[in-house]
Amino acid sequence: MRIGVPKEIKDHEFRVGLTPAGVRALVGAGHEVHVQTGAGSAIGFGDTLYAESGARIVGTATEALACPMIVKVKEPQSAEIPLLHEGQILFTYLHLAADAGLTEQLLQHKIIGIAYETVTDAQGRLPLLTPMSEVAGRIALQAGATSLQMNHGGSGVLLGGVPGVAPGKVVILGAGTVGTEAAKMAMGSGADVTILDLNLNRLRYLDDVFGGRLKTHYSQASAIEALVSDADLVVGSVLIPGKRAPKLISRELVGAMRPGSVLVDVAIDQGGCAETSRPTTHSRPTYVEAGVVHYCVTNMPAACARTSTQALTHATLPYTLKLANLGYREAMRQDAGLQNGLNLHLGQVTHPSVAADLGYDYQPFSA
Repeated sequence: MRIGVPKEIKDHEFRVGLTPAGVRALVGAGHEVHVQTGAGSAIGFGDTLYAESGARIVGTATEALACPMIVKVKEPQSAEIPLLHEGQILFTYLHLAADAGLTEQLLQHKIIGIAYETVTDAQGRLPLLTPMSEVAGRIALQAGATSLQMNHGGSGVLLGGVPGVAPGKVVILGAGTVGTEAAKMAMGSGADVTILDLNLNRLRYLDDVFGGRLKTHYSQASAIEALVSDADLVVGSVLIPGKRAPKLISRELVGAMRPGSVLVDVAIDQGGCAETSRPTTHSRPTYVEAGVVHYCVTNMPAACARTSTQALTHATLPYTLKLANLGYREAMRQDAGLQNGLNLHLGQVTHPSVAADLGYDYQPFSA
């Protein structure tokens, strides 16, 4: 199979769909990989490395996106969509529930859209979302701590405090991968950290692992209101796979937060968990609303693109090989978790959560 790897064009998106090592594995399995020139140059993966791994270097996105299968990182941008064609396999992050316009365009092009974020493993986990969630959780704390600095519009609170001065308060909504990684970073900085979730078993696990260093709290409206209004930094990390994020933080609650406090909404890819959240970019990562600094970058892991690309390829490569070796229909016959990644198929919405959130008829895929 011919597999295309275009250069990402989203703002400050320096990740690439495959590392040179990933290309070598695919070429070794008998496939042809077309990598757009410069796709990985910014993170130390130059054209020479890809060529030495067996890739064919192509000069334009048009050539890379002409292949029967495309391996990307982020959802197609407006300039890329016209280059897609019917029956093409698009293997990437899509986050369609939060983007009705993109969904409609991809349906019109009748692509086969397999979303990293809804692929599951045998235990029901999200193996292709996990590595980027790990990165995003750690970056969330770094970005939040920086945003608290007064030169970035924050209140001037140092999360770890100093002897004689209390540490800053960090509240994390959601105890999944993002929330846990953010909590680790926050505890490492010396902050006062509370994490909320609906899953009591998950809270028990975190309590066992971290003990008194981490406060756990069942997530309900009264607790969210009390804790968020008193926080210096709030990290929103709630996730319902494939669906829009629930709005757990109302506009009124944001208004009750202290001036200069910070909200990092990692759930922004799925629409955000605060009513005041709207997508931002690495070029303009923050804005202030109701006196609160909002950081809502939709491709946070791109800030650490080399690490992110390596982690992502480690996770996606077995699935990419399966799709290329077997064809998507046979691959999905053999792997129900991969089939869960199928969001769009030849003009139909084939993921129930995407269909429900965007008002489409759900059409189960039959391999």
